[in-house]
Amino acid sequence: MNHHPDSRLEFITVRGLRYAVRHWGADDAPAVFFLHGWMDSSPTFQFLVESLRADWHVIAPDWRGYGNSEWLGRPYWFPDYYGDLDALLAHYSPERPARLVGHSMGANIAAVYASAQPQRVAQVAMLDFLGLLATEAKDAPKQLAQWLDHLGETPRLNSYTDHATLQRRMQQVNPRLSDEKAAFLARALSRVLDGGRVQMACDPWHRVPAPILYRIDDQMAAWSAIEAPLLMLLADDGFVQERFGEHPAERQRRLAAFRTLSLETIADCGHNLHHDQPARVAEALERFLSRD
Repeated sequence: MNHHPDSRLEFITVRGLRYAVRHWGADDAPAVFFLHGWMDSSPTFQFLVESLRADWHVIAPDWRGYGNSEWLGRPYWFPDYYGDLDALLAHYSPERPARLVGHSMGANIAAVYASAQPQRVAQVAMLDFLGLLATEAKDAPKQLAQWLDHLGETPRLNSYTDHATLQRRMQQVNPRLSDEKAAFLARALSRVLDGGRVQMACDPWHRVPAPILYRIDDQMAAWSAIEAPLLMLLADDGFVQERFGEHPAERQRRLAAFRTLSLETIADCGHNLHHDQPARVAEALERFLSRD
């Protein structure tokens, strides 16, 4: 068990936005950056941090529009996450390449960033992400039209009577969550609205689809340019399995894009493998991550 299970929150300015950055561990321990996924925030990594055996300084930002970081209240532009990560690494790891661990969207950001700034990244670990489903060029006008349609009204997120109701909803979505874990997540990943209802701490504008298509060829070109050693941890019942389990050739085509790939599948877990099997994920990460 880690000696520093409690986190502390720091606020810094990142590219003009107020950013919340969560820290676990001593400042002088080897640093590793944990990058959360879509509709999530930094406390999501609590169980994983508690399962780490060695001493690490875990640095986990809330991305713009998530958790305690500043929310835009308007559509987001995905490349801003690469710029934000670049600024975060310049602040916290200016002298040495960084270790990046990303879940889902965070894995996407980490991998593409590593392809563009190889001198800034020492190692990359991707948790249950192998790209989205491919799109077709003919759908580009429809994609833009959907985005324009969404601009007319503020998007909304579901809200819940109280934390216990949100906890039950989380356990419906992920039956593997224990009562204790779900109760923690229901409080740590949410905010209380005026009137007392509870909502996930995510800007509703993240739910608006992008105005441009997702291009898997661009994604794979980035993956093939990654120079850093890369670990991919897949959940045996996660999104990668859901998307590509019946398309093994496509799964293999995407995996083949990586130059330096170590691949492991974590058993008995869904997409949030850091919730379902934190000890196994921690063990795999610590076998992979080099120490100073």
